[in-house]
Amino acid sequence: MTITGDRAYTERRGLPGRTAVTPSQNLRVSVVIPARNEAMSLPHVLPRLPRWVHEVILVDGLSEDDTSRVAKLELPAIRIVEQTGRGKGNALREGFLACTGDVVVALDADGSMDPLEMDRYVELIAMGFDYVKGSRMLPGGSSEDLTGMRRIGNWMFRTLTNLMTGSRYSDLCYGYFAFRRGTVDGLDLRGDGFEIETEINIRAFRAGLRIAEVPSVEAHRRHGASQLSAVKDGLRILFTILRTSLGRQETVGPLTEGVAAPAPATVQIRSHAASPDRDGAAASE
Repeated sequence: MTITGDRAYTERRGLPGRTAVTPSQNLRVSVVIPARNEAMSLPHVLPRLPRWVHEVILVDGLSEDDTSRVAKLELPAIRIVEQTGRGKGNALREGFLACTGDVVVALDADGSMDPLEMDRYVELIAMGFDYVKGSRMLPGGSSEDLTGMRRIGNWMFRTLTNLMTGSRYSDLCYGYFAFRRGTVDGLDLRGDGFEIETEINIRAFRAGLRIAEVPSVEAHRRHGASQLSAVKDGLRILFTILRTSLGRQETVGPLTEGVAAPAPATVQIRSHAASPDRDGAAASE
């Protein structure tokens, strides 16, 4: 049952949801939501957040509508960060800096991502992965939002990235992900726009993080039109792939305490979650 309306505002400091416990009692989860002119979509997103979330940070990107006011009405405990730069990548980076949790989850404000998928991301972080990303291409995943051109572009960029870096990503340009504090936010992220999703994937892999992909279902955005430009943002993504894949290889650490950093690997979780071994691999059913 989804909690909505006045009851949602009284649940655990205003954070509603479907369960009373976090996937790991020892992890505090911060949710970062970049938003620009999403006042009409937020009522479909915020009431569905799990109640075990530690904090929700909305980065308002110079909205011309009532995005911040609506966010406060829907979720009084939400923290509003007024973006100082421009673009989704800049908003995410500013949101990461404001987090106080152990795990950070990035979630779009347009209603296309299901907040109830979040537990599988956090569960895998609790099991030892450093970075968990959603994939619309794995069995169990899908997208109602990908046009034919964007699907082809995503395939081309993913193939190029996998060839250049040795990764095995099934989906590249998708922004539903979670990471352990001190890993992804410790990388030298520079992207200001939609290319941030590609940059994070490449830098995380090249830094040797333990990575898992999980199936994710992307719905149509609730209201308005996407601000993504197929040509302009496509060129930015291509440049990011070339620059990041050929640039200096980064390291972050220590990772999980007492566990040595594995060789770079991407594990695709197709059904039940599996723990990473010391080589970064995991069994998937």
